[in-house]
Amino acid sequence: MKFSGAYTALITPFKNGQVDEDAYRAHVEWQIEQGIEGLVPCGTTGESATMSHEEHKRVIAICVDQVRGRVPVLAGAGSNNTIEAVELARGAEEAGSDALLLITPYYNKPSQEGLVEHFKSIAREVDLPMVVYNVPGRTSVNLLPATVERLWREIPNMIGIKEATGCLRQASDIIELCGPDFLMFSGDDFTAAPFMSLGGHGVISVVSNVVPAGMAGLCRACAEGDGRRIRELHFELMPLCRAMFLEVNPVPVKTALSMMGRINMEVRLPLVPMSKVNQEHLAEIMKKAGLVG
Repeated sequence: MKFSGAYTALITPFKNGQVDEDAYRAHVEWQIEQGIEGLVPCGTTGESATMSHEEHKRVIAICVDQVRGRVPVLAGAGSNNTIEAVELARGAEEAGSDALLLITPYYNKPSQEGLVEHFKSIAREVDLPMVVYNVPGRTSVNLLPATVERLWREIPNMIGIKEATGCLRQASDIIELCGPDFLMFSGDDFTAAPFMSLGGHGVISVVSNVVPAGMAGLCRACAEGDGRRIRELHFELMPLCRAMFLEVNPVPVKTALSMMGRINMEVRLPLVPMSKVNQEHLAEIMKKAGLVG
């Protein structure tokens, strides 16, 4: 599998408190039809934090089954509990995932040495390629560039990082330390083009749930070095990117998809629906983008 380009951090549709399998399969199929280059089930956008282990494994299995090898499936399988992360990683491997996305342990605030040992423990138990996920705004721990280099050097199946600090200097340091073969994915839609200009390989995107063709086009323009097209698509996508974070992710993106008639709008507590004011603002942006009537 080629791991590069626009990957969608998939939402998980719910209906009456349960995973809506039909809507999920339809969403996966639409993403592939629209040219998305990879799919990420059970990440933050997929509300993995409120899923049971059984649901987590089932959602990944549904995604793999629907994809049928057409694009890579990078399955979310991280946890703040190393034993639990191993269990989820094994489940993703058994389901047929192509690689694992592993968030840094949250809440515990481990040291850099603790982070290294956490990922080494997972690597000893699974054979799949591993992509670490660094998002200090959610986890309260920053996986430093020197530590990323150590993981790359010491773990044979470590292949890349989803870097969601939004910091170009940190991204630059990682690329400089690890070299061109280490995969750098932007974990933030706003920094997709800047990261790729430094040598990054793609983006794991929220907004591509709504506009998969647009984000895929931006990544292709970056790969082709088409500066005019990059700027055009970057600024075209920015209003929608901002709209996806009017409130905490994935509430706005699910609301947007429900406006498009693609899913039922349902999130799990402690998440709640958007405020009326923000829903109206989102609807205006969606209309300007031509996504709703």
